[in-house]
Amino acid sequence: MSSVMQVWDAELGYSRAAIERRPDGGPITIDPATPGGEPMWGVWMTNPAGGTGVMIMPHSIFEWRSAAYGIDPEDHETLLDVVLHEIGIPDPANPPLEPDPAHTAIMEATRDLPTCWTPGVPDRDRLAAHLERIRLVKEHLFRMGPAPRADRQGALEFVGSSRVAPPDPLEPIRSTMRLDPVRVEAKRMALDWGRETSHRSVMPTFARKPPSTFLSAAQHEEGAVA
Repeated sequence: MSSVMQVWDAELGYSRAAIERRPDGGPITIDPATPGGEPMWGVWMTNPAGGTGVMIMPHSIFEWRSAAYGIDPEDHETLLDVVLHEIGIPDPANPPLEPDPAHTAIMEATRDLPTCWTPGVPDRDRLAAHLERIRLVKEHLFRMGPAPRADRQGALEFVGSSRVAPPDPLEPIRSTMRLDPVRVEAKRMALDWGRETSHRSVMPTFARKPPSTFLSAAQHEEGAVA
């Protein structure tokens, strides 16, 4: 039987940034190639047994899922639903140590479904397959749901916070999630190249090319570089 994971809060953070320190009064310059400083989300939750934990995810995970499955970057509800529940999708290469009927049921039902790495599959079919996995996770394992607002407010007051618990604990993500279509498109290109080159050699084109590669728009009709 599926259980409910209660969501209590969502908090914005950032990844470690390798920012060069400069003396006071010196020029303020940050190399655009400086890694880090990427937005990250911490989603606090509890399980039915009372265990607590935080799910930490980079904000870019929404860009990757949009690119991988053709999800509209503005469809925040689907993106959130996918990201929060796909952690329950069983990994066939890493089965549980003991037999688990729920995991077995999901794996048997999804064995023949395409993944984001299956070449030659339209986005709509990849998305339908992934949403079916998410549905099965909710049916057999767990689904996310908000903890009662009064309990969330009480927890904030207990730790001395002046914050007011919003009606929706995921409101910080929902109200600020804005995906850059350029970043999504770049990730889509990376996935396309990875899929196509996983099983054969591919001639780069203006639309399908390796990373850090830039090509002229001049092409043969079949798509090969002129």
